[in-house]
Amino acid sequence: MTTQRATRRHPVVPLEAGAGPENPPCPACGEPLFGWLGSRPQLGGPARRCESCGLGVIGEPAAAERALEALDRAENEGAFRIANRAAFSAWIGGAGWAGLEPGRHYLFTVESVRRLVANRDQVVASVRWSPLRAIATMWQTLLNSATFGHDLVAGAAVPASRRWQRRIDWLTTAVLAVPALAISLVLEPLAAAVGRGSVLSLRLQLL
Repeated sequence: MTTQRATRRHPVVPLEAGAGPENPPCPACGEPLFGWLGSRPQLGGPARRCESCGLGVIGEPAAAERALEALDRAENEGAFRIANRAAFSAWIGGAGWAGLEPGRHYLFTVESVRRLVANRDQVVASVRWSPLRAIATMWQTLLNSATFGHDLVAGAAVPASRRWQRRIDWLTTAVLAVPALAISLVLEPLAAAVGRGSVLSLRLQLL
């Protein structure tokens, strides 16, 4: 009886109910994409995310073929390296997550990759954590939380708009670099242990 009353008070609304012009379909699973970080001109448009498979999309979404093309560009020697949008660093970083690089249109999760590659009769055969790149992503994310600009250490920097802000950013980075690295060396392995590592290497195979 108590469960029935709770169900009546809090009805479950399917994701499809959110579909509309402002929430276009996810290229991976077809569920609506919802606003995530708002407009990000420096990244190429608004940031959306799928509540079902976790895929993040910067700018306007396209068909699954475009997302697969982006995935294929991440391939190196048979492995597909992705910045994991389901990572702990993405959760704590928000708009300061180091995986939000300019020019990166799709932000994958393991589940979104599974659904995308099913369109060409493939499955995800293995998922491995990439420790060096993952720790670097966590480290840069932590630094981003204390700076006006983003990714000063990484090559894809998004500098602050004013000169005085950029000077403060470099000073802040110099002061916090070692403490942030120490924290990253603890947080990122813990995140990876529960399947929320920052950078993953996936291998695919045909069904």
